Amino acid sequence: MAFALTPEVVYVDALGPRGAYRTRLLSPVTDVSGAEVARLSLVPPVYVSRALAALRAAAPRPPADLVPVLAAAGSAFASDSIGGLSVHEYEQLVSRTSGTPISVVRRATGDTARFITQAHSSAQRGRPRGTGLDLADPAVQQGGALWTRQGDVFAVNASGNHPGVHRIWLEALALGYRVAVRPSRREPFTPHRIVQALRQSGMPDDHVMLLPSDHRGADTLVRGADKAVVYGGDDVVAAYANNSRVLPQGPGRSKILITADTDWREHLDVIVGSIADEAGTACVNATGVLIEGDPAPLAEAIAARLSVMPSLPPQDEHAVLPVCSLDRARALSSFLKETARGARSWLGGDGIADDLVDGSAALRPAVHEIGHDDPRLGVELPFPCVWVAPWKRTEGIGPLRGTLVVSALTQDAALLDTLFAEPSIANVYAGNHPTYWMAPGVPHDSYLSDFLMRSKGVIGRL
Repeated sequence: MAFALTPEVVYVDALGPRGAYRTRLLSPVTDVSGAEVARLSLVPPVYVSRALAALRAAAPRPPADLVPVLAAAGSAFASDSIGGLSVHEYEQLVSRTSGTPISVVRRATGDTARFITQAHSSAQRGRPRGTGLDLADPAVQQGGALWTRQGDVFAVNASGNHPGVHRIWLEALALGYRVAVRPSRREPFTPHRIVQALRQSGMPDDHVMLLPSDHRGADTLVRGADKAVVYGGDDVVAAYANNSRVLPQGPGRSKILITADTDWREHLDVIVGSIADEAGTACVNATGVLIEGDPAPLAEAIAARLSVMPSLPPQDEHAVLPVCSLDRARALSSFLKETARGARSWLGGDGIADDLVDGSAALRPAVHEIGHDDPRLGVELPFPCVWVAPWKRTEGIGPLRGTLVVSALTQDAALLDTLFAEPSIANVYAGNHPTYWMAPGVPHDSYLSDFLMRSKGVIGRL
C-alpha cells in the first residue's frame, strides 16, 4: 500500500519501477500549524538513477492506447479511495499542508480530473496540422512530416503551492514519454494520487513514477532525463535559462490592463477575482493592474473588496485566503513592508500576517499604488497582493513584457494586435476574462508539445 494510515500520521511511499517503496529516510510533512501529518519516503540518488534507467528501458505505448487509461484515471482521481485515502481525506491533507482553502482544493480536484481525462486530446491540439502521427499514414509515406518525441524520459521537479501545477506533465505522458515526478515535500499528496490513479487504471509502473528526494536526488533526476520541467523563482529561471533540455516555470507576473475607453467599474468582479481567486497563490493570479488615468479610485475599490475577506483556517468551509506558519507569515509581512516603502498603501500597509493562534497565520490581502515605470510591478507574492499603477500610451506595452497572462480591458484593436504579437507575453485575454481562466487544450505557457516534440521529414513505404 502506498499510503499507510496510523492514528497520527500518513506514510507516503515512493512509487518506483517495482511498486511502492518505503525508505528509512523519512521526511516529516507538517500542516500550517507545525503539526506532523505525514512522513514522506525520500529516495537516494542511486535509486533515482535506477528508476530513470527503468523508464528508459520501457517500451513506449501508442498514445491512442492511453486514452481509456487516462479516462479511467481521471474518474478514479475524482471519486475513488486511492492508496487508502478517500477523496475527502486527500483534500483535507492538501488544504492543511499547503494552506490552500479547502474550497479551492475541492475545485482543483474536479479540474485536475478533467485534465487527466482530456490529456490526450489536449496534447494533440499542439500538433502541427501538416504532420502525421505514425508511418501508417499514407500522407507521410508519400513524403510528409512525422510528429515525434525529442526523447523518452520526462522529469518534473514540482512545486507545492497549488494542486494545478501537476496538470502540465500529463500531456507528456499522453505523448508517449515516460514520466518521473519529484513532488514538493510541502504537498506530495496530489502527484501521489495522480500516479496511483494512473497505475490502478492500467498504466505500467515503469511508465510513470513518483520519486521524492532531496536536492541531490533532484539534480540526478533533471540531469538524467531527456527533458525536464522545473518550478521555482527567478533564481531557478536564471539557472536553466541556457539549458535547452529544461523548461523553467517561474513567477507569472500576470497583469490587467485597462484603457480609458473602458469603465473599470463594469469589470470590478473580474479584476478582484483575478487577484484573489485560487487564494491568490497561482502564477495566473494578477499581481499588477495598469490603468490609463488616475489609479487611486480603482485601487481604493479593489482594497474595499479585498478587505472583507475573512481570516480562517484553510480547512474552514468559508476560508478564502492562504495560510502558512506564523513565522513565515511574519517574514512575508516584513518583506512586503520594506518592498512597499514609499508606495501608497490602500490595504496591508500595517502588515498582512493575521495570527490564527495555533501557530499559523492567514495572509491578508495587500493593495499598493505605485507610479510609472516602477519595478515593483513585477513583485509576486504567494497571497492576494497587487500593485496598481498608471499607464500611458507613450509607454506602449513595455510594462507588460515578461508576463504569463495579460487580461486587456480595452476597445483598442491596434493595442490588442500589439499584445498578441509580443513574444514575451504568453497569453492575452481580450475583454471581460479573468487572468486565471484555463481550459484543457488551451496553452498555459505555450503548448508543452512545443518543448517536447518535433516535426521530422519522412518519405518511403515499408
